[in-house]
Amino acid sequence: MTDIATVFDERACELGEGPLWHPLRKHLFWFDILGHRLLSRVNGQALEWQFSECHSAAGWIDKDTLLIASETGLWRFDIGTGHRDLICELEANNPDTRSNDGRADPKGGFWIGTMGKRAEAGYGAIYRYYRGELRNLWSGLSIPNSICFSPDGSTAYFADTQQGRILKQPLDHEGWPKGEPGAFADPGSEGFNPDGSVVDAQGGLWNAQWGAGRVVRYSQDGEVDRIIEVAGLHSSCPAFGGPNMQTLFVTTAFEGIANPNPSQGCVYQVPVEQSGVPEHAVRC
Repeated sequence: MTDIATVFDERACELGEGPLWHPLRKHLFWFDILGHRLLSRVNGQALEWQFSECHSAAGWIDKDTLLIASETGLWRFDIGTGHRDLICELEANNPDTRSNDGRADPKGGFWIGTMGKRAEAGYGAIYRYYRGELRNLWSGLSIPNSICFSPDGSTAYFADTQQGRILKQPLDHEGWPKGEPGAFADPGSEGFNPDGSVVDAQGGLWNAQWGAGRVVRYSQDGEVDRIIEVAGLHSSCPAFGGPNMQTLFVTTAFEGIANPNPSQGCVYQVPVEQSGVPEHAVRC
C-alpha cells in the first residue's frame, strides 16, 4: 500500500529533524538543525525559537518544559519563555560533533545520537540519559539514527545510516541494553538510507529514508507492508500525533539539494490506520 502525504508546514528547513508531538499540549515541535531553530505550529500559528548552535531532538518533561539536545548538551527548555538550563554536557569539548536523532524510551530515559558535523566515519555515538546519568552505549558510529522503542519497552531500534541496516536491541527491566543487537531490516541492500524511525502501537516500525522521499512501515518481522510518499526528497524522521494519534508527520530537508523547490524542507502529514504511542515523559 502506498499513500501520498500533504504539506503540514511550508517553512523550509535546511535539515528538518526531531519531530515531537507533545501529548499534553497536543501540538508538534520539530527542529531545523542547521538553521539552529526549534519550530512549532499551534492552531495555524507558526512558532519559532532561534538558538546559537545546532539542536536536533527533544523529549517532554511536563506541559511547559522540554528536554532538548544540542551539540554541547542536554537542556531543560521553558516553552513559554524560551529559556534553557543545562542538564548535562554532551560532547561539549568536541567542536567537530553535534547531536542528531533522539527519543525518550518507555522507562523515561532519553537516548541521543551524536555525529560528525561533516558526517565523518566513526565520529558518532549513542548515549542514554536516565535519572541524572548520561551513559555512552555505542561509539564508533557514523550517522546514528532510527532511535525508537517497542510499545512494551523490551526492544530498542537504531541504525547507522551509512551502514544501511536497522538493528534491534533487547533491553533490561530498567531500559538498558542487554546482550548484542541483531538485524531487523536492511534498507541499504535495496539502495535506501535509513534515517529517523518511530514505532506504532501495533509494533510496526516507520522509517524515513533519506534521498528517497518516503517513509516505509516494517512489520514486526522486518517486512515492508506500507509506503508513504512525501514530496520532500530528503525525508528525515516521522512522528505520530493528531486526533487519536493517527496522523503521521514527516520532517524533510533541503540540505545538499541544488536549487531546491518549495517542496523541499517542509513538514508533511498523512492520516494512517495505525495508532501511534504517545511519547513518554523524560525522567530527569
